[in-house]
Amino acid sequence: MHARPNTPEGAELEVLSVLVEKYEDERTPIDPPEPIDALRFRIEQGELDRKQLESVLGSRSRVSEILNRKRPLTLEMIRGLFLRFGIPLESLVGVPRAR
Repeated sequence: MHARPNTPEGAELEVLSVLVEKYEDERTPIDPPEPIDALRFRIEQGELDRKQLESVLGSRSRVSEILNRKRPLTLEMIRGLFLRFGIPLESLVGVPRAR
């Protein structure tokens, strides 16, 4: 793991890293989070608060409905969350799982 770049050991480590990454991607893919889980994660990490979400999602009650999964995100909301807060589109367009 301490091989230096541009050495035979470094090249071997690079090849092994690529193979391990490919193996993991095929055998244990990690699905993106559900949209609401992505929002909750940002809130928990302190990167967002409910007041900030109001500027994109609408009123305080609308934010509550969305976070409680009573109302889905609209395309306009998804665009706003991506553009304003940088939440990855893959996370915001995810397919909700049955609960």
